[in-house]
Amino acid sequence: MKRQTGIWIDTSKAIIITLEAGNNEKIFEIESDVENPIYHDKEGDKGNFSGVHHGNNETKFENRKKEQMDFFIKEVLAYVKGADELFVFGPAEAKIRLEQKIHGEKLFTHKLKAVETADKMTLNEIVAKVKKFYIS
Repeated sequence: MKRQTGIWIDTSKAIIITLEAGNNEKIFEIESDVENPIYHDKEGDKGNFSGVHHGNNETKFENRKKEQMDFFIKEVLAYVKGADELFVFGPAEAKIRLEQKIHGEKLFTHKLKAVETADKMTLNEIVAKVKKFYIS
């Protein structure tokens, strides 16, 4: 049987579902260390009204966030390297970044079957979506 894997991903975590023989699934969760911009709104705004430091700190934050996201995506790909087929879904940015990284990695390009937008989901909804994708 092929190792069919579904990945629900956002900037806070990835939930990886691998379907195994006998209609069983293996579930693994990877927590992300990507910083949340809400906590950085006023970073660099302390006592300087010229805006120079604020812009510089925004750039630093964005660079740090990009590095953290790249590390997170590499962790996810390392976990699914044995998969035969990949189905990626989730809200907004993270799934797009994962898709771009998959296309950049020769090892994974032919394994990616679909990328879909999906909102926040419960674990049961994620498992059901992966099963429906591969069984249908």
